[in-house]
Amino acid sequence: MKIAEKKALKRESIIQTALQLFSTNGFHKTTIPDIATKLQMSVGNLYNYFSSKDILAQEIIKYTSEALGEKIRMVNMSEATAEDKIHQIVTIYFTMAEEKPEMIEYFLRVYLSNREVFSDGCEGMVCVSGFITEIMIFFDDCVASEELRNQDFFSAFGLFMGYLGGMVFLKGEHVLPKEIAFYIDDISRNIYNALKA
Repeated sequence: MKIAEKKALKRESIIQTALQLFSTNGFHKTTIPDIATKLQMSVGNLYNYFSSKDILAQEIIKYTSEALGEKIRMVNMSEATAEDKIHQIVTIYFTMAEEKPEMIEYFLRVYLSNREVFSDGCEGMVCVSGFITEIMIFFDDCVASEELRNQDFFSAFGLFMGYLGGMVFLKGEHVLPKEIAFYIDDISRNIYNALKA
């Protein structure tokens, strides 16, 4: 294995470990030494990859956004109807909440709750552009095909994310009486009915 590949793998393991610790313990309670200890590496070596905790936090939100964006890109490339695409996106989001809850928790508990950490270098939606771009493409395509109503992006996006974020929040609070997958059909239908042309 080449040095560049080893460094990329180590960088990925730092991101994964920090993501887990930040999501579980919170951003301010997790220290660089905590992350280094979990990885069995020195603090100095970790700083060779990420110069500060804030920079690491920003890289994690980019990483999670890209992971989600990549999955939605596959949906956008399909020939499915708007209704089917909404169902697929809801399934992706709820599946991620089930299988990789730390990614959704990170967004809710770290990114949205510690905006000061993301004010320098992550202004606006820069750090979540991987996800946002694919959602924009989804809306543009579905409006162009006249399946969804033409409206301000943020109105449509807010509705979409309100459903997804709200359900994941309820899951995290252990309020939902059934597994989150049970709600995919109803939530997808509700989103489609609210947005359709």
